[in-house]
Amino acid sequence: MSETTEVRAGALDVLGWTCPAPLRNQPRVVMGHGGGGAMSAELVEHLFLPAFGGPDLAGTVDAAALELGGARLAFSTDSFVVRPLFFPGGSIGDLAVNGTVNDLAMSGARPAYLSCGFILEEGVELAVVQRVAEALGAAARTAGVEVVTGDTKVVEAGHGDGIFINTSGIGLIPHGVDLRPQRVVPGDVVIVSGPVGVHGVAIMSVREGLEFGVEIESDCAPLAGLVEAMLAVTEDLHVLRDPTRGGLAAALNEIASASGTGVVVQERAVPVPAAVANACAVLGLDPMYVANEGKLVAFVPREHADAVLAAMRAHPLGREAAVIGEAVEAHPGMVVARTGLGGTRVVDMPLGEQLPRIC
Repeated sequence: MSETTEVRAGALDVLGWTCPAPLRNQPRVVMGHGGGGAMSAELVEHLFLPAFGGPDLAGTVDAAALELGGARLAFSTDSFVVRPLFFPGGSIGDLAVNGTVNDLAMSGARPAYLSCGFILEEGVELAVVQRVAEALGAAARTAGVEVVTGDTKVVEAGHGDGIFINTSGIGLIPHGVDLRPQRVVPGDVVIVSGPVGVHGVAIMSVREGLEFGVEIESDCAPLAGLVEAMLAVTEDLHVLRDPTRGGLAAALNEIASASGTGVVVQERAVPVPAAVANACAVLGLDPMYVANEGKLVAFVPREHADAVLAAMRAHPLGREAAVIGEAVEAHPGMVVARTGLGGTRVVDMPLGEQLPRIC
């Protein structure tokens, strides 16, 4: 820990912590099933997909691409259970908009409309509900989408956590845009839009009463404008992914597995803010596995990589974009990192979630 990093844990209840990624052979739902890692994937693959009708369903991607009336639509839904409701840089209301908007944007769509469902716990203060609703409305206006329908339910005290929110969204996919991991080929350049790990550390800092000498704010933001700037350079982007639960490591592993290519990351090229690196060192976390809410990772054909990177850096949400690696023929389906010391380590798919309830 650096001299400028300070940790205070006056209210830290270490004995109350639970493991978010326990053994996988479980007869009951555990926190790891909601972490966006291997346990989440197994739950979808072995329970939900067979129940819903099989592997051809779109449930394995963040947004489904659908044909309707001659138009290509993207459709997505997400639920938000973050604790606490308000954190540096945002709130559950901001997440409810930006999380769904970004899922649509990763398919290349221009997000247009959202639905919004509030599940309120009996006893929550109406002033808190109003604050969240106002944040959600402001985030929708910033993202350029409209909330056009919704629902409200109330559960008994002790059966919720203040406020849960579900949002669904639709958007229009421009002609010629085809973003999916199956298009990734060896030689593709891997670009990340900015520093990683910020959102997860921001949540942990306020949840556990930790201080790191400097306030760490969530990167929560809508990414559709950044994606449009990238597509203006070329429609031939291969895949985009927002590395939320499970962080950059989970996103890269999902793409490697679906594309059948290997991925090599230059560890020192991955942008990690000093404050995040220090916090992760204190908490025993790897920044590549920590959630983000305003970043994307792109696999871009090498011939377009320089122009796409320049367009990203010209956008406010991509100023610190960086090339971090490439897709390769070797070790298909596996992600490896080249360390600063010249070694290589495997970047596995996370089992569960290092920081549960972060979105």
